[in-house]
Amino acid sequence: MNPKVLLVDDDRELAELLRDYLARDGFVVECAHDGQAGAQAALSGRHDIVVLDVTMPLLNGIQVLGRIRAVSQVPVLMLTARGDDADRIVGLELGADDYVAKPCTPRELAARLRAILKRVQGGPAIPPEDGQELVVGPLRLCPGQRQAEWQGTPLALTSTEFSLLEVLARQAGTPVSKETLSQQALGRPLARFDRSIDVHISGIRHKLGPLPNGQSPIETVIRKGYMLLQP
Repeated sequence: MNPKVLLVDDDRELAELLRDYLARDGFVVECAHDGQAGAQAALSGRHDIVVLDVTMPLLNGIQVLGRIRAVSQVPVLMLTARGDDADRIVGLELGADDYVAKPCTPRELAARLRAILKRVQGGPAIPPEDGQELVVGPLRLCPGQRQAEWQGTPLALTSTEFSLLEVLARQAGTPVSKETLSQQALGRPLARFDRSIDVHISGIRHKLGPLPNGQSPIETVIRKGYMLLQP
């Protein structure tokens, strides 16, 4: 079945260009041209992934993302102005799965969409060894169902957060570099000055909360990356 994409961008000319390319590349694309229409369409349940521009009338992309994440974990890719790190970081903090800086090529956008959909459907680059759930202390992951629990309570993780946590869980007790996390969880090389991994890890830490001793279950290992602690 062809992936269903919602493209929300007030630049109609660009939206038509991207829609035509994505359609030729096997996507089914619906467009919305303002934030209110985009939010309504994103919450309809008709789409596999949402592409959301930051700068739009009525509601901007950050506001739309907030409405989406209040009730849905549908994957969201943000379109941000090149060099606008503030919007990029705010979007990631609110639960965007990834971003592409504008102007972008349709080919790059299609590749990012496929990378996100691949990890939603099939997990990270590391294949499951036995198809079974992963248990690390109070953390339980079911890769096949993309479900996670912490201390017996379900975790509402974005697709990117789940993939990052899965990579860390498969190597629990061992530091994992940001480069490895980006390749295996985001499906792309780590770009220079890219803070995506740090922001996503911060979001996961917030959802997990501290251990009984007050320590975070995900430790920062200087010059080596991040490590999920073993009990």
